[in-house]
Amino acid sequence: MNRRPDVVVRTTPDAPWLPPGSRAAVVRSSVAPSPACLVRLLLRRGDEVFCVPREQTAALDLPTRVVDPPDLDGRVAAAQLALEVLGRDARLVPVGFVRNVVAQDTPDYGWPVPVAHFVVWEATGVPVVDGEWVEASGAGSLLAERHWFPLLSALG
Repeated sequence: MNRRPDVVVRTTPDAPWLPPGSRAAVVRSSVAPSPACLVRLLLRRGDEVFCVPREQTAALDLPTRVVDPPDLDGRVAAAQLALEVLGRDARLVPVGFVRNVVAQDTPDYGWPVPVAHFVVWEATGVPVVDGEWVEASGAGSLLAERHWFPLLSALG
């Protein structure tokens, strides 16, 4: 498989959701990095993506799963998530990630320091779980505030 070069799509210095002095980067990549903390499953249908309600807030987001520490790049968690959402094994391809680079550890930041990755894996198929297909093109999308959202425009 040919590896595409990583492309930084967006960098957010002093990201407000991170401890002071930290930054976040959205990176298009065909390789899942380590350590992976969360995996998200991207299913596309035209300009729409499949979303489910977040457990804590019910806000719509890509299906997501926490990665167990031994699963360094999140490959196992992504496969489990795809099986749950699609009801079958699926060919998964990493398409990018959000990288948090944290300047200082704080009690309310629950991810590895100094670097944590939140990897987006793409698959094809028809979901077998409840959810919604959400318009994902343009700044007007209700998903535009998601940290991974800039990755969609880089995927084309």
